[in-house]
Amino acid sequence: MADFSDAMNITASGMRAQAARLRHVSENIANADTPGYQRKTVSFSAVMEAGQDTGLVATGRVRLDDSAFQQIYDPTHPLADADGNYDGSNVNLLIEIADAREAQRSYEANLKLFDQVRQMSSSLMEILRR
Repeated sequence: MADFSDAMNITASGMRAQAARLRHVSENIANADTPGYQRKTVSFSAVMEAGQDTGLVATGRVRLDDSAFQQIYDPTHPLADADGNYDGSNVNLLIEIADAREAQRSYEANLKLFDQVRQMSSSLMEILRR
């Protein structure tokens, strides 16, 4: 039974990690038109316990993307410089949509595995009751 519990914990940690990733992706998309907004990224790392890999996944620090800001020409904007340009965000919507789709599919794969482990555990308990 410990193996079932471990498998469910591993898949649950994967779902939590992908949910955090989706939160940051949605925040990036929401702020794509905000001047000076820096894209946020999150990294994943394996959880180690007593020097052994547990199979669990943890999210690392949130990092700001240091790519160049998009220069927008609008002399009427309050943030415009003498040339009429201001810094937009460095969010690329195509990348964000691809990241969102990847995170969604990873979340769904973990959810499917979680459900399969739960079904296997229920079936084992049913067999043991007989």
